[in-house]
Amino acid sequence: MAAESAAFTPLTLPVLPLDDEVVLPGMVVPLDLSDAEVRAAVEAAQAAARSEPGKPRVLLVPRVDGTYARTGVLGTVEQVGRLADGDPGALVRGRGRVRIGAGTTGPGAALWVEGTRVDETVPEPLPGQVAELAKEYKALATAWLRKRGAWQVVDRVQAIDDVSALADNSGYSPFLTTEQKVELLETTDPVARLRLATQQLRDHLAEQDVAETIAKDVQEGVDKQQREFLLRRQLEAVRKELRELNGDGKDPAEESDDYRARVEAADLPEKVREAALKEVDKLERSSDQSPEGSWIRTWLDTVLEMPWNERTEDAYDIQGARGVLDAEHAGLDDVKDRITEYLAVRKRRGDRGLGVVGGRRGGAVLALVGPPGVGKTSLGESVAHAMGRKFVRVALGGVRDEAEIRGHRRTYVGALPGRIVRAVKEAGSMNPVVLLDEIDKVGSDFRGDPAAALLEVLDPAQNHTFRDHYLEVELDLSDVVFLATANVLEAIPEALLDRMELVRLDGYTEDEKVVIARDHLLPRQLERAGLDGDEVAVDEGALRKLAGEYTREAGVRTLERSIARLLRKVAAQHELGERELPFTVTDADLRALIGRPHHVPESAQEPAERRTSVPGVATGLAVTGAGGDVLYVEASLADPETGAAGLTLTGQLGDVMKESAQIALSFLRSHGAELELPVADLKDRGVHIHFPAGAVPKDGPSAGITMTTALASLLSGRLVRTDVAMTGEVSLTGRVLPIGGVKQKLLAAHRAGVTTVIIPKRNEPDLDDVPAEVLDKLDVHAVTDVRQVLELALAPATNGARSEVPVAA
Repeated sequence: MAAESAAFTPLTLPVLPLDDEVVLPGMVVPLDLSDAEVRAAVEAAQAAARSEPGKPRVLLVPRVDGTYARTGVLGTVEQVGRLADGDPGALVRGRGRVRIGAGTTGPGAALWVEGTRVDETVPEPLPGQVAELAKEYKALATAWLRKRGAWQVVDRVQAIDDVSALADNSGYSPFLTTEQKVELLETTDPVARLRLATQQLRDHLAEQDVAETIAKDVQEGVDKQQREFLLRRQLEAVRKELRELNGDGKDPAEESDDYRARVEAADLPEKVREAALKEVDKLERSSDQSPEGSWIRTWLDTVLEMPWNERTEDAYDIQGARGVLDAEHAGLDDVKDRITEYLAVRKRRGDRGLGVVGGRRGGAVLALVGPPGVGKTSLGESVAHAMGRKFVRVALGGVRDEAEIRGHRRTYVGALPGRIVRAVKEAGSMNPVVLLDEIDKVGSDFRGDPAAALLEVLDPAQNHTFRDHYLEVELDLSDVVFLATANVLEAIPEALLDRMELVRLDGYTEDEKVVIARDHLLPRQLERAGLDGDEVAVDEGALRKLAGEYTREAGVRTLERSIARLLRKVAAQHELGERELPFTVTDADLRALIGRPHHVPESAQEPAERRTSVPGVATGLAVTGAGGDVLYVEASLADPETGAAGLTLTGQLGDVMKESAQIALSFLRSHGAELELPVADLKDRGVHIHFPAGAVPKDGPSAGITMTTALASLLSGRLVRTDVAMTGEVSLTGRVLPIGGVKQKLLAAHRAGVTTVIIPKRNEPDLDDVPAEVLDKLDVHAVTDVRQVLELALAPATNGARSEVPVAA
């Protein structure tokens, strides 16, 4: 007990400050006596040791940023001499922890303080957890020392059994910071100190493992780059020798490097760039003799030529766009209104930040359906001009291969992308106006159905991810304005038509044709004939006669050809010296220049020359691929002695039209007495109904009332009025049912000089689509029953007697 109390009696020691350094018990450290504070502390300890037995003692206290720690280490000066570099020094050994108390006085210039030794003993035997902790620390320390090659130190660490000494041994660790060593110094419990030292060593080893892994990866990457660089230089040298030996041109490897540089420099979408780089990798690995190399190069050229991020800015001058459309096309108000609406909505969406919603932009798909020559194709250029976009035309007439739309697989010889991709590439923009011309002429055979391939192209909900078989990357078509043109609506597949907005172009009136001829056709043909407006002029009367009597069409193509023929004749006469210029062409000059008129209105002919000059002939109205047209129906009765009873139909009629003839005949047989018709003739004599222009196929129900009127005229002997034309389906009860194409049929009646038209009552709302100038010149009767038709169409009988009834030979 006396010895123990003596060991822990208060101590008075000189302070030896250690700047940013910590000494733990058990450590032996050399100190430089050149420092004044160190020298003063050692000298004071030596002076005090002269009066006391034992070695000089000092208190080693860490000083961090000018602040002394609360705990120091009792150190004994083992030896004073010179250090390895020749400077004076002292060797000090740490003996134990001292809790620092108040300052005091002592000999010499050093700072003296009072302190108390800290009890660091651990009871024996060691608890199981402490023993496991000591074992873990020794294992971690051994692993760290072995990595550094300090094999001698390993044995010394393994020989330490004291827990406190084992924990303080970590003070030699160079990876510990000053703050971590101070924490070890101030942790007086040996077990807690050993646990702290173990944790610090464990963390350091984990960091070291991560650092070694990173260093290894970096070194492997550097080695790979060095090997690759070396191999490439060797490969270049070998290829250079081969080129010199064979005398060929550019090396394929250089070409692949060129493609890689072009792909990396191009402004491509991320997925397209990844696909292109994969193909470049394949090109680099392929041999010079492999055909795959040429396929890849062609594909890469196509991808690099595509305008992936090129777009033209739309012209959002709505009034200016409408002015462009009006200046370049007369009439066609429906399609002009639709394009104006599209631009107005797109402008508002752009102003509100809704340009791209759900990955899709606001494109448009319009189907322009109408007869030839009404300006469907040229309208596409005007739309592009009005919007400030690029224009490209895709002709689909006669296309029968599905690959023409979606492209061919790259494995085929001569494979190409589809027409849609080629159109976008040709336009040089991702938002052009694409005109799909003659979409109703698309065919199908064993190679596929191109119309079915167009379903994705023309679907606004799908075409933002269109995938061509050749490119095999997604192409955004949602900003493209598609305009499809067709002559016959029924020839377009229903599923395809459902994806497009239908705009009908039903043909021009005579007044519109005169305006078009004056403002557009005549200036163009003057230029082509080498003339100008000061030399040759065509007055409005001549243009009107050209439109009304020399041509009879829904469009203006034949009219333009007639104007071209007229101007060529004038130019030829001038060159022959037969005519002086300037010259104004009037309607009186037309016959001498281009011959007689080809289409004289029925009402303008002599009575004996008219089609309806005999009973049994009625004038109907029909719609064909060339627009509306006048259709004559002729009926006759066979001689009872030579002709067989029954109904004969000629004129290349369809099933629906044949059924309409049967219905008309059945109605007259059942209601003949009511209509005061001699139906007895229908029982024993054969009835023949003929539609002239027998080479032209005809079908549809709209000639029902025309055939009924022709048969009624035949039986009654009353002529059908020359100025009357009619259209409508007839039922067995005599009801007049609605039909289609009213606007086109009324335009045809107007062109033919008809003044009275009979239509079904339920088609009366369709008159809103007919131009006002046409309605003003027509007397339109809307009827519900065939009796009203007969009352309007049949002329009164002369003197109550029947006219001569035509008899079939």
